[in-house]
Amino acid sequence: MVIITESNASNLVNEEDEEPGEVIESAPPLKVGEERLLGSSGIRKRLLKRGLAFELPDIGDEVTIKFVGWLLDGTKFSESDGVTYALGSGKMVSGLDRGIVTMKKGERALFTLPPELAYGEGTNGVPPNSVINFQVELISWITVIDVSKDGGIIKRVLVKGEQTGKPSDLDEVLVKYAVMLADGTLLAKTPEEGVEFYLNDGHFCPALSKAIKTMNRGEKVNLAVQPNYAYQLGSMNSDQNSHAIPKNTVLSIDMELLSFKRVISVTTDSKVMKKILKEGQGALTADEGALVTVRYKAMLKDGSIFEKKGYDGEEKLQFITGEEQVITGLDRVAMTMRKGEQAMITIDPEYGFGSVEVRRDLAAVPSYSTLSYEVEMLNFVKEKEPWELIGSERIQAAEMKKNEGNVLFKNGKYQRALKKYDKAATYVGEDGSFGDDSQKLVKSLRVSCWLNNAACCLRLNNYQGAIELCSKVLDTEFSNVKALYRRSQAYIETADYHLAEADIKKALEADPGNREVKAIQLKLKKLQAESNKRDAKLYSNMFSQMTKRLKLENVEDTKKNEVTMAMETENVGVSCGSPDNEMIVDPR
Repeated sequence: MVIITESNASNLVNEEDEEPGEVIESAPPLKVGEERLLGSSGIRKRLLKRGLAFELPDIGDEVTIKFVGWLLDGTKFSESDGVTYALGSGKMVSGLDRGIVTMKKGERALFTLPPELAYGEGTNGVPPNSVINFQVELISWITVIDVSKDGGIIKRVLVKGEQTGKPSDLDEVLVKYAVMLADGTLLAKTPEEGVEFYLNDGHFCPALSKAIKTMNRGEKVNLAVQPNYAYQLGSMNSDQNSHAIPKNTVLSIDMELLSFKRVISVTTDSKVMKKILKEGQGALTADEGALVTVRYKAMLKDGSIFEKKGYDGEEKLQFITGEEQVITGLDRVAMTMRKGEQAMITIDPEYGFGSVEVRRDLAAVPSYSTLSYEVEMLNFVKEKEPWELIGSERIQAAEMKKNEGNVLFKNGKYQRALKKYDKAATYVGEDGSFGDDSQKLVKSLRVSCWLNNAACCLRLNNYQGAIELCSKVLDTEFSNVKALYRRSQAYIETADYHLAEADIKKALEADPGNREVKAIQLKLKKLQAESNKRDAKLYSNMFSQMTKRLKLENVEDTKKNEVTMAMETENVGVSCGSPDNEMIVDPR
């Protein structure tokens, strides 16, 4: 290897040959031939040849380098045409490690190291307190990761995969691996096409699942697995070539993550699960209120198909999400899907047909059946957002949503009605641009939606929600009787009788003949009377117990006084030498 010194470096480089991407403390990238101090470390770096890409090794990674080391007077003390070691392991001086972490693959650089980051008091061929030079070429490096954070699973990345995300616990993965002992004995090997399993089910040994969660699709790694992560009872591969894992042995596992399918719990109780077979297009999902077009095959647990839509000449299915036009499980999943997405869905009976036996096109579905749907989202048209509409369109949309909510309310579907009123209120929100001639109608619609929503909250026992909605109305219309009436209902349910009484009083001032308000006033008076009676009884019991306690205390005080007086009399008799007390005087 030719040694490059400061005197001849400029003859070998093109000053315009820049190395892109290297940034040291926000400084611009080094140009070939340029020298720079690396921070406050005292290390100087001169770039001799640009590297490839933009990635840099890190401490712990396994690097392969060529190097020459010499003193400032040109005396060579060390040279290698290729050495592989872990950065930070202490095999090379710390200053060299600090320099290498700034290099890219294929880069060549000259580092000048101060004594404290080199050989300090000296070594063979290096005098004490020597400033030294290292010319280094970074041939390659392997990323090394401590997966378990305790040295139990060390992952060496042999081939980097696609940067498209890593699998998580619920996902189904397809991997290929070979498991060996340190002496090369093969314990287990998958077929060439790999094996498929769910990560949270585990496979072969605990290390596999933990490592796979750190991998990208297409990534190839070697794992060094310590015994505490290698041995797992009942985890042996069914492959006839697999052997039991000996205890207290270190495993070497070569593994490739071929692919994985994302599995998502659509409901919080994990009773509707979606496995994505094919990713959809873009980032938008159908969401609630979208008109969706899907095709699917619906199956029972044994795999028998009971319904098909969009296959073999069958008409595709169209429905609006959130409108209960299909079973709840399918409805919920459709809201999470992107255009072109294909998924396998598992639906618990609670989100399917429940306890009812139903007849479908191809077969009957028994009661309490777990269902599977293979679904493809062909297209969807999302409901327009308020900001996408002009003033008159927003008013029209609000009236339509409010009317839909009224129908649902009358049918006792209060939760869905609440959502409709919420949506209607957003269409006529204060952020909208409405003409002066529409302001009165907009305000009336907004107030009506809040009041109807408060009615839903009362039916759903969400009394605090009803109070907040009615308060919003009263901030706009101080004497709105409906708002006062409904808020007083909520206050009664929360036992805030004084606040309820104040609202009822205001409502009757605004509408003295309102029969509903008068009826709730009578109810409140009855509840107040019952409350007062309970309070009186409670206080009576408290006073009774207090009186008894005082009487007992008085009796005890009287007895204490009598005893005290008797003792004082006895003491007086003794001191006077009274013959009546002689028998009880202690002779000592």
